[in-house]
Amino acid sequence: MKQAAFQSKSQSKSLPSSMTFARRVAALAAGLSLVAMSAAQTAQAAPLKIGMTFQELNNPYFVTMQKALNDAAASIGATVVVTDAHHDVSKQVSDVEDMLQKKIDILLVNPTDSTGIQSAVTSAKKAGVVVVAVDANANGPVDSFVGSKNYDAGLMACDYLAKSIGGSGEVAILDGIPVVPILERVRGCKAALAKSPGVKLVDTQNGKQERATALTVTENMIQAHPNLKGVFSVNDGGAMGSLSAIESSGKDIKLTSVDGAPEAIAAIQKPNSKFVATSAQFPADQVRIALGIALARKWGANVPKTIPVDVKLIDKSNAKGFSW
Repeated sequence: MKQAAFQSKSQSKSLPSSMTFARRVAALAAGLSLVAMSAAQTAQAAPLKIGMTFQELNNPYFVTMQKALNDAAASIGATVVVTDAHHDVSKQVSDVEDMLQKKIDILLVNPTDSTGIQSAVTSAKKAGVVVVAVDANANGPVDSFVGSKNYDAGLMACDYLAKSIGGSGEVAILDGIPVVPILERVRGCKAALAKSPGVKLVDTQNGKQERATALTVTENMIQAHPNLKGVFSVNDGGAMGSLSAIESSGKDIKLTSVDGAPEAIAAIQKPNSKFVATSAQFPADQVRIALGIALARKWGANVPKTIPVDVKLIDKSNAKGFSW
């Protein structure tokens, strides 16, 4: 097994220098997975079969995660089955049932609806499958959950937003689908804004995390609030649509977001950009840790129920050279 597949390429250059809990878990998972493969070679003739169901794959964040999973699985000789729910929980449940028919050993689940996926998680556990939720947690008997510190992501982005408008003025939130990571980002954002008495949250609307929808919603918010000074988007995809609306308005409206997507990083680096910061996540790290934890659990180790992964604020000062 190539241990490097489970090591973070971005942590060494992007995460804090102190050894965080998530990094310790990643190192542990890598070591345990070596033991797991030794056991696998003696106890199982067929390669491990890993299933991963994504809430969507029309998003570079999840495409990055899928590539990292494929690379890690290939390094241990495992096969991978991947499905795209297209934000349809009924399809996601059906996809998991199909994977169980294919006799997967491990299920990595990125739920489009944390509650709606519970029946599929329960079915997987009854079939003896190890279940690890990734990016968003799932209700039901999951073995572990690996995800970003989304509250921190919202807190950091909106603290930066408040400072970028001088601690005074009207701001709006470009919300998204009501899953826990998005709810936590909004909660963190509101907590940050509350620390600046001069900042007033005047609007919260759902941009559905989509560029086209976010563009239209932001246009409406700008029209409804002519004194708007700042916008927080719950993800970079929506932020890019919001940025287009802001630029078209000709107004000095600052924008922050969450993800660290390549197009967002590029936009932040442009001269006089209204897109001033994003709280970057590490999707490849998340899925590598999740797979390592799943392997450890598969071969008998006790694993943490929750593994938080750090986020990092990216602005013009540190955007150059950053990538997932």
